[in-house]
Amino acid sequence: MEAAGTLVTLTDDAVAQLKSLLAKENNSELALRVFVSPGGCSGLNYGMALDDVIQDDDLVSEYDGVKVVVDEMSGYYLKGAQVDYVNNLMGGGFAVHNPNAVATCSCGHSFDAGEGGSPKPCH
Repeated sequence: MEAAGTLVTLTDDAVAQLKSLLAKENNSELALRVFVSPGGCSGLNYGMALDDVIQDDDLVSEYDGVKVVVDEMSGYYLKGAQVDYVNNLMGGGFAVHNPNAVATCSCGHSFDAGEGGSPKPCH
């Protein structure tokens, strides 16, 4: 499988925000882990966490000093996705723009990859 960078890219705004977050953590081993898990109103949830443990089957890339880690299963759903940092009236936060999502929930944290299953109502 490809490196994480060919799966998930980061915008300049996302890199800047992540560098700021990582500087506060004082741990040079931390990376941004981007993953997908079952659940949410559309069937799959996006997740992100700072992680200093890299597994053997993780895909790793680096953007201007920020490491991005994607596990193999999540890579299947995230190929071509972009992580951005957006500011809006409700505040700022990271957002995933995923070309593999055939439907998303209004919350923006859940998506359907078009593989069947039954979405659950938003809470």
